[in-house]
Amino acid sequence: MQNSPLELSLLSVILFLITAAIAPMLSSRQGLLIKLSFTFSSVSAFIAAMSGFMSVSAGTVDRITLLIGLPDLPFYLRLDPLSGFFAAIISLLGFFISIYSIGYVRAFIGHRSVTPLVVFYNLFMAGMLLVLLSDDAYFFMVSWELMAVSSFFLVCFEDDHAQNRRAGFLYLIMAHIGAVLILLSFGLMAGFANGFENFSGYTFSAMRYSHMPDVWATVAFLLAFFGFAMKAGVFPLHAWLPEAHPVAPSNVSALMSGVMLKTAIYGIIRVAFDLLHVSDWWWGGIVLIFGLISAVMGVLYALMQNDLKRLLAYSSVENIGLILVSIGLAMIFKSFNMGVLASLALMAALYHSFNHAMFKGLLFMGAGAVLHSTHQRNMESMGGLIHKMKWTAPLMLLGCLAASGLPPLNGFVSEWLTFQSFLLSPALPSSLLNLLIPLGAALVALTGALAARCYIKVYGVTFLGRWRGEHNTVIQEAGWAMRLGMIMAALACLALGVFPTFVIGWMDVIPEMLVEAKISTSANASGWLWLTPVAAERASYSAPLVFLGVLAIILAIYKAFRSKSMPVRRVPAWDCGLGGLTNRMQYSSTSFSMPTRRIYGFLFNIKETVKYGVNPYLPMFNNKFIYHLKIRDRIWHIFYKPFADASFWIARRVSRLQHGRIQIYLLYSFITLIILLVFA
Repeated sequence: MQNSPLELSLLSVILFLITAAIAPMLSSRQGLLIKLSFTFSSVSAFIAAMSGFMSVSAGTVDRITLLIGLPDLPFYLRLDPLSGFFAAIISLLGFFISIYSIGYVRAFIGHRSVTPLVVFYNLFMAGMLLVLLSDDAYFFMVSWELMAVSSFFLVCFEDDHAQNRRAGFLYLIMAHIGAVLILLSFGLMAGFANGFENFSGYTFSAMRYSHMPDVWATVAFLLAFFGFAMKAGVFPLHAWLPEAHPVAPSNVSALMSGVMLKTAIYGIIRVAFDLLHVSDWWWGGIVLIFGLISAVMGVLYALMQNDLKRLLAYSSVENIGLILVSIGLAMIFKSFNMGVLASLALMAALYHSFNHAMFKGLLFMGAGAVLHSTHQRNMESMGGLIHKMKWTAPLMLLGCLAASGLPPLNGFVSEWLTFQSFLLSPALPSSLLNLLIPLGAALVALTGALAARCYIKVYGVTFLGRWRGEHNTVIQEAGWAMRLGMIMAALACLALGVFPTFVIGWMDVIPEMLVEAKISTSANASGWLWLTPVAAERASYSAPLVFLGVLAIILAIYKAFRSKSMPVRRVPAWDCGLGGLTNRMQYSSTSFSMPTRRIYGFLFNIKETVKYGVNPYLPMFNNKFIYHLKIRDRIWHIFYKPFADASFWIARRVSRLQHGRIQIYLLYSFITLIILLVFA
C-alpha cells in the first residue's frame, strides 16, 4: 500500500529522532557513529524530500491529529503544497549535506566528541520539518523552539571559543524575542477565531476562516512579520546572523543559511496569504521596503568582509531581501486583485527560495572544504587554491556564478522573474507605489551588480593568484563524501537554471492556492524550450539555448587551446620590469573592496590606521608600513549595543541583592508575603 506524503514526512521525522536517540550509545566509537548516523540522516532526508515533491505534484492536502499534546490541545498536522514545497527544499539540501557531513565531521575526531553534533543535527532537521507540518499554534511553537534550541547547541558546538559562546547567546536571545512576537500574533488570531474564552481557535483552520477587524489584523500581521523577520535575518534585525553562521561547523552553516532561514519565509507566506488573506496594499509595501533595504545593505556588508563564512552569511541577508521584495510585490498585486502578477511575483519568491538553498548550501560546503584543508577563514591568507583543490575550485566557481545571478544557472531565473514582476506591472492606483516600484527595480539591479562583484572577490582572492599565507601549508583536496555532497548541489543549481519551465509547472499549484491565479499556462505556452512568464510578446527566455551556447563556447575555447596545431606556450607573467612577482603584489580582499568602501563608506563605521616604520640608516625613506582597517556594523552600535550595555548594568546592580546570607533571603520572603497580602 502506498503511503501518503504526510505519512512519509512523519516517518522521516521519526527516523531523525531515532538517530538522535541512539547516537549517544555509539559515542565510544566516533568513526562508526559518523558513518551510521549521517547515513541514516541522508535516508531520512531523502524520504522527506520525496514526500514534499509528491505533495506539490499531487496538489492535495493531508491532515492528521495526534492526541499527544496537552488535554484538549492535541497536535494537528497538515501537509499542503506550500508546506510540501518548503519540506522538499529543506530535505533535499539536508540530503546533500548529510552525505557531505560523513567526510566533514571526521575532522573533529581526536579534538572533541562529535556526539552532541550528531544529536542536535538530527533534532534540528526534525524541528524544521515539524514546523512545516504544524497546523496549530501550539504545535508550531513547540516545533519552533525545538528548531531554535537545537541550532543554538550546534552554533556552540566548539564552545571553548568565547566568540562561539557569544554568538550562540545572541542568537538564542533574538530567536526567543522573535518567538514571543509570533506567539502574540497567534494569540490575536486565535482569540478572534473563536473568542478568548477557550482554546478552540488555536488551530490554523479556525484562524483561516475567522473574520478579524482590519486594525487587529494589521497588528497580527506586523507582529508575525517582525517575529519571522528576526529569524530570517532581515535588516536591521540581522545582528545574530553574521555572528552565528560563521562560527558553526560548515555543514551546520549550510543548513542554517540555506534552509533554516526559509522556515521564516514560510511563516511570512503562511500568515500573510493563508491565515490573514492580505487585506491592505501597504502590508506588501512594508515587506517590499524591508526587502530592498536588506538586499542592498546585505550585499554591501558582504563586500566589506575578509572572513569567507562571514561574507556568505551577509550574502544570505541580501538574498532573503530579494525574496521579501518578491513577496511584497505579490502582496501589493493581490490587494489590487491583479492575480496573474501576484502569481508571477510569488513564483519568483518561491523559486529564489529554492535557488538560494541550493547555491548557498554549495558555497558553505565549499567554504567548509577550504577551511578543512587550509584551517583558514580569512581570505587575506588564501590564494592559488585552484591548483591544489581541483574539485572544490570548479564547484565553488559554479556556486559563485549562480549566486551572482548569471545565466544559465538557477540564480538568474528567479532574479529575472523578479524583474519581470517589476517591469510588467501596470500603473497602480497609488502615487506612492508608482514611485516605489521603479525605485525598487533600480535597487534590485544595483544589488545584482554588487553581488557579482562580491563573488568575483570570493573566487578571485580565494582560488586565483598565489598563496598569501605566511607559511606554506600542505593543502589536500576534500574527500569523496564531501565532493559528492557539493557535486549534487551543483547539479541541482544547473538543473534549476536550465529547466525552469518544468519547475514552474511543478510548483504553480502553490500560487494558485494562495492568490487564485497561476502562470504555468502562459509560462509554458511556447513549449519547454522557452519561458514566457506572462506572454511571449512581452518577455521570453530560453535557458536550454543559453546553456548550449555557453557550452559550445567553452568547448571551442578548450579545443583551441588543446589543439596540436596551436600549442600553448607557458611563460612567466609580465612583471612590469620589477624583477619577479611576489604574493604581496596581488590584490587582497581588503584592496579589492576599497572602491566600494570609498563610495558607500558612510553607511559603515570605518576606522583606518597606517603606521610607518623608519629605516635608522636611511631615515629619509620609509622602511615599512602597517595598514589596519576595522569595519563595524553601525546598526549594532545604534540599536543593539545600548540595550546590551543597559541590561548588563541592570544585572550588575541586581546581583547586589545576592549576599549569601540566609537571614537576608528570609527577609526578602517576608517582605514579599506582606506586599502580596496588602495588594490581595
